Amino acid sequence: MPTADGLTPGLLLAMPQLDDPNFHRSVVLLCRHGEDGALGFIVNRPLEIPAGELLELESDESTDLPLTVWEGGPVSQERGWLLCRDEPTEGETLNVCDGIFMSSSQAHLNSVLGGDPRHCEPDRSRLLLGYAGWGPGQLDTELAASAWLAVPVDMELIFHTPSEDLWERAIRTLGVDPSAISPGPGIH
Repeated sequence: MPTADGLTPGLLLAMPQLDDPNFHRSVVLLCRHGEDGALGFIVNRPLEIPAGELLELESDESTDLPLTVWEGGPVSQERGWLLCRDEPTEGETLNVCDGIFMSSSQAHLNSVLGGDPRHCEPDRSRLLLGYAGWGPGQLDTELAASAWLAVPVDMELIFHTPSEDLWERAIRTLGVDPSAISPGPGIH
């Protein structure tokens, strides 16, 4: 499965033997993977925090914003990233793949919040706090130790599967029963 760009874009599924509580049963959207390390975002951990409580808005917007807040990973949780399906027109953007973009631009966030409320719904945009990061060779070592299962990006899974079902459904796309997975070396 590795490509010229490593495993990106792809989804990493935490294997049952991965005992790091930051990643238990997590699904990570892997955006970058190469010799300098890897960058990804957990996509199956919504938080019960309204976006309006976290954001310092320039206007008198209501704190009852429809934008959902998700845990993106254990690194820099004070920093927000916008996972969106529409390409941002403002600020720097990471094009993960067709139809999936990441932005940390305040201008783009303001544009989403001030535009069509439909763009704030979880199947269009999510505010992710933090990210998952690996140093050079670290993710490769974890893959070799069978800590992760790599699968292709699936927009239906990411945006239309209930978060509590995402991990299991992603594993089942490979035709595997999650309860049948046993620890073993190698990249899966």
